[in-house]
Amino acid sequence: MADLSQLVKAYDVRGVYPDQLDDRLAELFGAAFVEVTRAEAIVIGHDMRPSSPGLASAFARGAVARGAHATIIGLCSTDQLYYASGRLGVPGAMFTASHNPARYNGIKMCRAGAAPVGRDTGLAEIRALVERRLEEGTPPSVTRPGTLTKRDLLDDYAEYLLSLVDLSAIRPLKVVVDAGNGMGGHTVPTVFAGLPLEVVPLYFELDGTFPNHEANPLDPKNLVDLQARVRAEGADLGLAFDGDADRCFVVDERGEGVSPSTITALVAARELAKHPGGTVIHNLITSWSVPEVVEEHGGTPVRTRVGHSFIKQEMADTGAVFGGEHSAHYYFRDFWNADTGMLAALHVLAALGSQPRPLSALVAAYDRYAGSGEINSTVVDQTGRTAAIREAFAAREGVTFDELDGLTVTAADWWFNVRPSNTEPLLRLNVEARDEATMEEIRDEVLGLIRA
Repeated sequence: MADLSQLVKAYDVRGVYPDQLDDRLAELFGAAFVEVTRAEAIVIGHDMRPSSPGLASAFARGAVARGAHATIIGLCSTDQLYYASGRLGVPGAMFTASHNPARYNGIKMCRAGAAPVGRDTGLAEIRALVERRLEEGTPPSVTRPGTLTKRDLLDDYAEYLLSLVDLSAIRPLKVVVDAGNGMGGHTVPTVFAGLPLEVVPLYFELDGTFPNHEANPLDPKNLVDLQARVRAEGADLGLAFDGDADRCFVVDERGEGVSPSTITALVAARELAKHPGGTVIHNLITSWSVPEVVEEHGGTPVRTRVGHSFIKQEMADTGAVFGGEHSAHYYFRDFWNADTGMLAALHVLAALGSQPRPLSALVAAYDRYAGSGEINSTVVDQTGRTAAIREAFAAREGVTFDELDGLTVTAADWWFNVRPSNTEPLLRLNVEARDEATMEEIRDEVLGLIRA
């Protein structure tokens, strides 16, 4: 029997195809998804990986056999699938392994209105049902199976995004876009069509084997081509999307990366201009600048754990207008509280194009502190190392601790967070300080304790 413990993660299903996830399992997941969500209709999309169309079709067969009407929207970005779930008001399933290597695939699932399905919101029940079916066999089809239809929603998705951000009066901009052979190559041409943009495309060919570089812009080595091309073209900015194009990274006119915290602050200011007094969610490892900017623009910042399920839940609970994470996931109330890198990119283009300064000057107001970025260390005894770090800093005057997510240690001029990975024997370190020298000092001290 298939080992689902390695396949079903906290927020999604992800594994190697076909060793861990194959068409037969996808069919069982489709049936279980319908049973757990009690859906009468669902929507299914997939990315450009060679295995994705077959897996999506198998999932649809399972869903239809349990009586659901399935709409397949075909090739799409993950946020386009969220759009379809929100627009059609039905649960959805997206076949993608995001930025993972070519041999992987997976399923991101949501309830109607793009509400997340994670371990505590239905995924554990789906897993249990699939395991039972593997032992007992698939039940007979319902008396009246559902139907299967195909529908293209790309134009509708683009039109909706453009209704949320006014780009009508921006100055002409030259933008290099690195799609990483992922779904940005599918969505960007349609969304950007008709805007005053000269688009220089990099790796727009849909290719799930990722022949040029990993579709993971969080790793600096995957931004090198974009940075060089921005400088060579004299472009105003660069955009990099991950494999399923739900995250977007930004590079300024000098080829320098703009941190997701800075983008979070910039977009938060714009959303608060539209929704005065609104709430903005940020996870605990975004920069100090984010809550500062939110308060300066009359909003209320709310700090959460890392992870999209926590952000989306807090968005729903507080009615927040926007949320941002250090990983370049950006969430919008106007987009069913779901994350969409494309909408964040449109906000950056609108902000830049509505004034004369270069991007580096525009974002300077939101980039106030020195940050380390996330540093991963392989650690067997994560709990023991974290306790040692707390003990080492306990005697320092003016230092506070909190354990909302891992351990956060805060002083007047710096803070750091150490938290364990959910899936690997790693400790993740993030450090920020008022100046580079202090950041480096604290970073090196904590790394010494982690790796002792």
